[in-house]
Amino acid sequence: MDLQGKIALITGAASGFGEAIAHRYAGLGAKVVIVDLNEEKAKAVAAAIGADRAIGLRADVTSRVDIDVALEATVKAFGIPDIIVNNAGYTHKNQPLLNVDEATFDRILNVNIKAIYHMVQAAVPLMRDNGGGVMLNVGSVAGIRPRPGLTWYNGSKGATNMLSKSLAVELAPWKIRVNVICPVMGVTGMLEDFMGMPDTPENRTKFLSSIPLGRFCEPGDVADAAVYLASSDFITGVELPVDGGRVI
Repeated sequence: MDLQGKIALITGAASGFGEAIAHRYAGLGAKVVIVDLNEEKAKAVAAAIGADRAIGLRADVTSRVDIDVALEATVKAFGIPDIIVNNAGYTHKNQPLLNVDEATFDRILNVNIKAIYHMVQAAVPLMRDNGGGVMLNVGSVAGIRPRPGLTWYNGSKGATNMLSKSLAVELAPWKIRVNVICPVMGVTGMLEDFMGMPDTPENRTKFLSSIPLGRFCEPGDVADAAVYLASSDFITGVELPVDGGRVI
């Protein structure tokens, strides 16, 4: 698959799934914009890809001002993005639902849902006037087959999954495709929060038993899906599990 000449903006791309997507896209010829709260790490990822292929920016995806600034920097450096990946995410620790405080609940919805609203409002007019594009949202199998202890996170990802389908229908006349990638629990910095217990081989085994293929999602698995959905011109509104069979 070829992304030569494409411009991609990826949020939460200083580590984990987003970093893997950035490297994969760049390897296929795209110019990439690494957006993350951690500016130092974002710039390090961009430097590893190459100054002529990538830039790293700090942005809080819950802030419309920050999103506008990131898009302005993208247009200035490379042009209007062809691909936007809303990958930044947040979760509460796996725990009884009554133990999750309101501030944490608000943060989950702001990062996982409102950030997509901000990006759509800011980027869609640019993509529309540029002839179209692709938006990929990183949802979760938690929004399809929820695990106990993650109720508020599950709800946010269920909203992400459905929102993506609705966006796909409404934006199709402008040739903007929207799909959602739904990973199972992944080997990222949030793994312990999802498990709600220390990351030990014994505790991993408890969760691996629910995944038929017998392993957690790796960043490269999500990057594979992100390449496929970015380059497949007739696919939109798809909720794609990357889950080793978890939702079967």
